[in-house]
Amino acid sequence: MIKITDLAVNEKLFTANYMWSFLGNFLIFFVFYMLLPILPIYLADQFQADRSLIGVILASYTITALLIRPFAGFLVDSFPRKLLLLICYVLFVGFFGGYLLAGTVFLFAILRAAHGVAFGMVTISSSTVAIDVMPASRRNEGIGYFALSANMAMAIGPMTSLYLFDLRGSYQVVFLTAFMASIIGLFCVMFIKTPTFKRIKGEPVSWNRFFLLKGLPAALNLTLFSFSYGILTTYVAVYGTQEVGMESGTGLFFVVMAVGLFAARALTVRTMRQGALNRVIITGSIIMAAGYIVFIFLKNEFSFYLAAVLLGTAYGYIFPAFQTMFINLASHSQRGTANSTFYIAWDMGIGVGVLIGGQIADILDYTASYITDLVLVLIGILLFFTVW
Repeated sequence: MIKITDLAVNEKLFTANYMWSFLGNFLIFFVFYMLLPILPIYLADQFQADRSLIGVILASYTITALLIRPFAGFLVDSFPRKLLLLICYVLFVGFFGGYLLAGTVFLFAILRAAHGVAFGMVTISSSTVAIDVMPASRRNEGIGYFALSANMAMAIGPMTSLYLFDLRGSYQVVFLTAFMASIIGLFCVMFIKTPTFKRIKGEPVSWNRFFLLKGLPAALNLTLFSFSYGILTTYVAVYGTQEVGMESGTGLFFVVMAVGLFAARALTVRTMRQGALNRVIITGSIIMAAGYIVFIFLKNEFSFYLAAVLLGTAYGYIFPAFQTMFINLASHSQRGTANSTFYIAWDMGIGVGVLIGGQIADILDYTASYITDLVLVLIGILLFFTVW
């Protein structure tokens, strides 16, 4: 007797369309995360910005992405998805050229905020197109693998920028590399062939077209978890130098973190295929709390990298599981809205984390910022057990 699960496994997931989508999405997030650890240093060095101003400028990118997300979901569900993806990707690429020309902190802040709008649009378009080209029977698994494109970028992007800066000592080299990588990503998505879906005409415009109301409890949970990631990736290099006492090697944190991300994918593939999303999220959130305890209270080089493995594993667990949860709550005509709701929650946590993290560090120190992370993670765990 042939089992349904056997049929699902035999249906091909890693098609050319899926791989082009994967690469295009990886490069979106790669260039995004490339700039996160270098921008605080750049703004302080080039424009003598203090911690509070740096926090505001960095958070503006995520805040504008957050504001455009509901409209991005609506547009993705209303217009041809590949065409919209190409338009948004072109806009996203164009802003990197502006970083090379910005001569004042005010101009840089304007460019950074506008770039967030393009980022908000292109990420929704990219992930929704990827879901369209996945076989329905392997969607849970496919989303899990696809999330690796962002997970890998989380680790490799910051490492690359810190390595380039250490090697060449030039911010312009970092910006130019990000610009070229984004152009390659644009070429990747040009090769995607998307299926044609019949669109529902005359559907009334309502709040549910802009925000997946069914996903509100999950969105609140995800926001609590992503708050910690905003502070972690943005200030880890400064924290490692100033408060752990490391003279070099903070960029290796992201390499070690990548090991945890890949470990999470291997450990969760069977569970994701079975659809046991709650189990994946609970396990990942507990690992996350353990990672922050090590990161905050054991300030030595070994613990710094041990925390990287634990936190990489934790985010590798919860990121694809939450995204799959949102998609499963929506119909095809709401996939864009489901994706936008997922990213709204993720961006909100990161944006508030970067902003408040900088403020707390300015008043106290970065350890206090990461303690705030830990408290919110624990609240998130409690909330998940209560609601789900």
